[in-house]
Order: sequence, then C-alpha cells, then structure tokens
Amino acid sequence: MASTVKEQHINQIEVMKSKFIAYLLPLDNEESFKPILAALRKEHKKARHIVYAYRVGTKSKSCDDGEPKGTAGHPLLDLLYKKDINNVALLVVRYFGGTLLGASRLLRTYLQAGVDVINSSELIALER
Repeated sequence: MASTVKEQHINQIEVMKSKFIAYLLPLDNEESFKPILAALRKEHKKARHIVYAYRVGTKSKSCDDGEPKGTAGHPLLDLLYKKDINNVALLVVRYFGGTLLGASRLLRTYLQAGVDVINSSELIALER
C-alpha cells in the first residue's frame, strides 16, 4: 500500500562534523517543487549541497547537487520506491564539516539521513 505524508518532517544527523538535515514533505505536483528547493537554498545559504529526490504520481526526479554521481539523489529516490512513498519530496541539506567522507560513506550517510526522516515521519495511506 502506497503512503505519503501530510506535513513536513525534519531530522538531522552528524557524521565526521558534517551535518545532514533531511526534509520529507508532501508534494502535489512537479511545479511546486522548485519553490520548495529555492526556499531551502535561501534558508541554508552556507550549505555545501542540497540533494533531493521526489515522486509525484508516475513522475520522479533526483539530483546529486555536486556530490559524486550516484551517492546521494538516486539512492534517496530508490528509498522512496522501496518504501512505496509517493507525492513527496525528500531533500537532504549538507553542511561540510571539513573531512571528506569518501563515496561509500557518503552514500551510506545520505541513505541514513533519508531513512531516519522517514522513520520519524507520520506516514499515511495514499488515496488513489
């Protein structure tokens, strides 16, 4: 059974002094994503990366935002598919802590940030 969220949920983790702030929020259509991303970029001006994935109906998109290819956005999108969560945006804001994590640690950390925000969210059944 597909699920979604009614309201925004936020969770933060820290790994090797880098902060990862994950947001899971409802998304009605693709056009409403751009203002959400713009607002987060404005709020987190000093963040190094804002990676994201979203699913709306049959459409989906992900972005690594300068992180090594395949280490951030696409794994978050896979997470949305595996958990069958739709009509949502999942974004992770990263503040670089000065230590390079390496591709595999980066991938695990972005996934952990996504899993944690999903687990702390109130998921509801998606009405078809």
